[in-house]
Amino acid sequence: MSTAFTVWCTGLPSSGKSQLAEALSPVVRARGLQTEVINSGKMRRTPLGASLGFSKDDRDTNVRRHAFAANLLVKNGVVAIVSAVSPYASTRAAVRGELGDFLEVYVSTPKAACIDRDKDGAWAKALTGEIRGFTGVDDPYEVPDSPDVTVDLSQLSLEAAVNRILKSLEDRGLVAPLQDNAPEDAGLLDPSLRST
Repeated sequence: MSTAFTVWCTGLPSSGKSQLAEALSPVVRARGLQTEVINSGKMRRTPLGASLGFSKDDRDTNVRRHAFAANLLVKNGVVAIVSAVSPYASTRAAVRGELGDFLEVYVSTPKAACIDRDKDGAWAKALTGEIRGFTGVDDPYEVPDSPDVTVDLSQLSLEAAVNRILKSLEDRGLVAPLQDNAPEDAGLLDPSLRST
């Protein structure tokens, strides 16, 4: 088993994609696989993304760079967990076709909840017109037609969302199920991240 794959988390800004990706990574690692998180927000602050704006072409280029990085990781036996708005369905479909074993996770947290979750004020600035071309305000987000997993982090705890993804990975044979004699918390969400 233990071949690498890509988990691609897509959804509106502030939907919880990054939090979900960071929580999923140690859970997959606990199943004996190496993992790396590719976070779009962080990538845009590196030389790989800093020169890009938010036009459709720049957004597509950004997503393609994420896919390129994911492909390199997977070829080297590392599970790539990508957190990126990736708003355009055609680009996501192309990426899926390029990356082999691929799980699309639609973080379906609704717009109102994303606005409430926003820590840096980007939604507020976009809604008042201070930021232009913001996905979900004046730039579209094309909802996935048939994602492999859907999680709404306004309704599900982080633990439940991670476990839903993990179950899908197990069902596809991408991660091994826990053995009967495994410790109770092996491969489950870090208890410190669990909601009470």
